[in-house]
Amino acid sequence: MNLKTMLLGKAQNFLKDNLNLTSHSQHEAFTFGEPTPVLDGHDLSNYLECYWNGRYYEPQVSINGLSKSCKATPYLSSGIIFKRNFLANLFKPHPQLSRKSFEQIALDFIWCGNAYVENIQSRLGNTIEYKPALAKSMRVGKDDTFIMLHNGDEGFEEWQFAQNTICHIRETDIDQEIYGVPEYVATLQSAWLNESATLFRRKYYNNGSHAGYLMYVNDPSLDANDVSSLRSALRNSKGPGNFRNVFLHSPNGKKDGVQIIPISEIAAKDDFASIKNISRDDILAALRIPPQLLGIVPQNTGGFGSIKDASEVFYQNEIQPLQSRIMQINDWAGDDIIQFNKYKLDTLK
Repeated sequence: MNLKTMLLGKAQNFLKDNLNLTSHSQHEAFTFGEPTPVLDGHDLSNYLECYWNGRYYEPQVSINGLSKSCKATPYLSSGIIFKRNFLANLFKPHPQLSRKSFEQIALDFIWCGNAYVENIQSRLGNTIEYKPALAKSMRVGKDDTFIMLHNGDEGFEEWQFAQNTICHIRETDIDQEIYGVPEYVATLQSAWLNESATLFRRKYYNNGSHAGYLMYVNDPSLDANDVSSLRSALRNSKGPGNFRNVFLHSPNGKKDGVQIIPISEIAAKDDFASIKNISRDDILAALRIPPQLLGIVPQNTGGFGSIKDASEVFYQNEIQPLQSRIMQINDWAGDDIIQFNKYKLDTLK
């Protein structure tokens, strides 16, 4: 038996076995991809709570991450500033606490859930004024001590305040009692999704390739020089100055000699508007701000309802509790340094 006959016999046996296997096979359905738990990744941080690094307690939630996230989307940033402006507009200035200082206190309390007020005293121990200490740089030590982290001209420094000169008010938290956590922390995923959608769309437009495609050329009348010229023309049509027309002349070409095969149509599949709207609603729900107060245009003919009624309900249900928590500083200072005017909308009819 020669080599050719042996190989032919093995091929026939292989085909026969596979045909018999195919004829007796059954349809089968299966799934792939295991469920991914969303809670396991946070177990370690919840266990650590606010760990002691030898000098001060580390915040459970990254302060630097919160400060960057506040600027990730206009809805979150605008909502925080709106609350700050609402409180500052009603604040009554005090000889020992200026309006400017109160604005910083209110902003810190809203964006990170912590506010620190320093008692500036004279040599005789009398209070000269109350000034805010930036919450982003403040850390809590043991026995009611407070440390400010400062990166100055001489390098990284830690400044410890004198005992009983710092008042710390914070939002309550379910995991620890040292630092406050902002109320909008549950919607950070929506804020990041909103930012990612915007950044993706920016890159999408800056790139100039709004619909990715595969260009297939099999026209025998096009030589290497023609293909190079076509490649250069397509390359120059992208980026700055895009949306240009490309002309191709092929006298003896075939109908399907040059084909454009779309890979994906982003405009129809990325749901950019839906992502922006849904993540926006999540952020506003976490901040509990009516959309008409932020200037959001309604998508229906009925609108959002009366802006006056919305502002009055917002003041009673959201601003007044904020005022009450910030007025804890009065108990520490022993004086009503923080007071507010009543909210009125007499000019709106």
